[in-house]
Amino acid sequence: MSCRTSRYILAALLALGLGSCQKPTTGPDPAAPGSPAPAGPYFDLRGLLDTQARQLDARHAAVEKQVQLRREAPETTRVPAVKWTDELQLFYQADINKAALRGAYALDSATVPGLGVRRTYTLRPGFPKAAVLQLAVTGPAGQPARIEARLRQDNALFYGAKSLTMSFDHGQLRTYGASGVQKLVLFDSLRYRTLARVL
Repeated sequence: MSCRTSRYILAALLALGLGSCQKPTTGPDPAAPGSPAPAGPYFDLRGLLDTQARQLDARHAAVEKQVQLRREAPETTRVPAVKWTDELQLFYQADINKAALRGAYALDSATVPGLGVRRTYTLRPGFPKAAVLQLAVTGPAGQPARIEARLRQDNALFYGAKSLTMSFDHGQLRTYGASGVQKLVLFDSLRYRTLARVL
């Protein structure tokens, strides 16, 4: 395995997978990806991701990924076989419809010309363990054009902050990405950026 390939695999794991190993900070989530989502007061991100994963699996969609670590040149690769529930695992972390988060987010709405309504859920004070700082959904109700989220994790061993984006075209996922910084105790900070395009 080349050094270049090793860096790509490391970057993909860090950018799109490490967060899924973190210890829950808002209580147990009774539902795993792919199972029915409980009703909640906020945008049903898990339901949307479940639907997208089923559709993408059904048509055996491939993906083209670009990963950049620190200030190095981006590396691009095509992945022909994707298990979409796993691929979108990082985005499931932005779900705010959990019992422990009821009342944790304030909702603001604004019209975005050409895209519809932007609904922004912002974490209220008093919920220091909540990982999702903000979730914004832009587009007509029931068919988002763009989703953005900001997340953080901060404990004695690890600090991480990341921004997630997803874009849709006629209800179909087209692009998704993550950017952020990670810092493990005794290690340097790692900045990364990923962008993936559904083929």
